[in-house]
Amino acid sequence: MNLSRRSLMTAGAVAFGGALGALFAGTGPAPAAARGYGPLVPDPAGLLDLPPGFTYRVLSRAGTPLRSGEGAVPGNFDGMAAFGAGGGRVRLVRNHENRTTAALRVPPVEGLTYDPQALGGCTLLELDPAGGVSAERVALAGTAVNCAGGRTPWNTWLSCEETEDKAGTSGYGKDHGYVFEVDPADPHRSGAVPLTAMGRFAHEAVAVDPYLGVVYETEDAFVEPFGLFYRFLPARPLGGLGSLRAGGELQALRVPGVANLAVVDEPGAQFPVEWVPVPDPSASQTPIRLQDFGPGGITHAQKLEGCYWGNGGVHFVSSYSRTREGSPADHHGQVWFYDPLRARLRLDVVFGPASDVQLPGDSPDNICLAPDGGLMVCEDGGGGQYVLGVTRGGEVYPMARNADDVGKPGAPEWGEFAGVTFSPDSRTMYVNAYTPGTTFAVKGPWR
Repeated sequence: MNLSRRSLMTAGAVAFGGALGALFAGTGPAPAAARGYGPLVPDPAGLLDLPPGFTYRVLSRAGTPLRSGEGAVPGNFDGMAAFGAGGGRVRLVRNHENRTTAALRVPPVEGLTYDPQALGGCTLLELDPAGGVSAERVALAGTAVNCAGGRTPWNTWLSCEETEDKAGTSGYGKDHGYVFEVDPADPHRSGAVPLTAMGRFAHEAVAVDPYLGVVYETEDAFVEPFGLFYRFLPARPLGGLGSLRAGGELQALRVPGVANLAVVDEPGAQFPVEWVPVPDPSASQTPIRLQDFGPGGITHAQKLEGCYWGNGGVHFVSSYSRTREGSPADHHGQVWFYDPLRARLRLDVVFGPASDVQLPGDSPDNICLAPDGGLMVCEDGGGGQYVLGVTRGGEVYPMARNADDVGKPGAPEWGEFAGVTFSPDSRTMYVNAYTPGTTFAVKGPWR
């Protein structure tokens, strides 16, 4: 199946349940009014192209002074979530995917720093009722390659390190590859404590079951052996801030007879699954994805990235799969849905194939629910980058575009979009440009 950005799913697709309704269930073109918000209008400022009626505000730029006086705003903006703060105020927690070569580190702050040799972490923006930035400060420091993450039902942020480096490698003073909890209301309450029982691997994103407290985790491994999809069974499920430190059991997904999810290319395909205990979650000697999971082996996938909870289950993304990199099949990206009540895995969306890498719609990454019940997808592929919307009827439309692909003189060469999220009232979309690090707030006639 060969799908591009402009027509993602038509006949043969399977609907999401719950709030997404008929998403991907259409059997023909959606009415023009349902396909999005219209063509993107070139931005005279050369920053962000949006549909008619939409406007943006730049909230934060890498390299400018933090309002807290702690130093400069760090670079490499990645995953993000928005939290209500009462009275129309919003708090944004934002990851910084900094490696040891980062030019703009997250400044170390006493009580919030895990490993002073690591340059990543999170910053916190507080927005007033008018949408302006009233405060900006460090929320977590001394962590490494903070990529994405996920929010908890008790309104904290789980920030994920996308690395497996141990103490003594890459100049680090401590082991890395963990999840850290950040309290947006008071980061000093959460501190900088690794949630070691949730595993040490190249974390990408997490999603928490709000009913049972199970935490689902993706592993972003783009070279062989590819990553795994995990679940963590907390000893204190839904216990609030700090409860995940009490430990629990880490398990990995096995789809019997499917060694790699890339071989599945038919939307609607469903599979029973098994969950296998991880032999050594700390990866003290061997990376988890290389450990012995018994006679049935384990199921891998290339570039497992975005992950979120919705509609009674967890949606997660395989950003792409390439045979030239050792994967058994090519695709531009998959969106999967795991139903925990039925213990079944379903393929909902396929972008592809990878031979069309320059076509629009390659490499979906961060995803979230849109106000209309569809999806917003951050693209991390070649050429100009987009935030894509997907309607409930299955049509893909451009929601935002960085301006460097339309030939504007002096326009910055943006990196990927990341961290797309909506305000609690669904009236504002927040999204990051990875580099040069920029956080945008987008307002308009959201449906």
